[in-house]
Amino acid sequence: MSQMHNGNYHEENLEQLLTQGVTFDETPPVDRQPAVTHEDNDEEEEVPPDRDVQGALGLFAEAAQDMATASVELGLGRHFACVDYCNQVAEKAAQAVSLLRFGRRSRYNHDLRALGALVDAPLDIQEEMALLSPFHPEAFYADTPPEEADELINADQARSYIQSARKILRWARNVVLSA
Repeated sequence: MSQMHNGNYHEENLEQLLTQGVTFDETPPVDRQPAVTHEDNDEEEEVPPDRDVQGALGLFAEAAQDMATASVELGLGRHFACVDYCNQVAEKAAQAVSLLRFGRRSRYNHDLRALGALVDAPLDIQEEMALLSPFHPEAFYADTPPEEADELINADQARSYIQSARKILRWARNVVLSA
């Protein structure tokens, strides 16, 4: 299926991704105020030993990069690749929260809803994660030949899955960046 009828739209989106990076929603970025500092800056705040803040930040950054890649794949008309990246966004975002909260990745069997429950994601986030579970390549390709994958997911469906991945990423951003 050709995406030429929306060619200008996709070119503008690709250009925006390449120049501005991934966005978490459709609203323009807001200038952020500097963090409030305390007068006594000599002592650093202690981090509990069971948290991996650096690992969580690194994995969250990977999830954000995957979000940008999902949008590029959509623009290229590669719908399964797009939703596969959305699946990866959800997994990496939740695992970043796991690293922050527990100091380790949570074990699970590619059921993203179950992973969301393990990391105490809100129910609405768990529901968004459940929508993306079928797109783990191992599970998806068990019933679908790779050459047919893009034909089973249309552009509108892929856009919907991108919105789910963005919601999950926003939730994780609020958890991880508040650490």
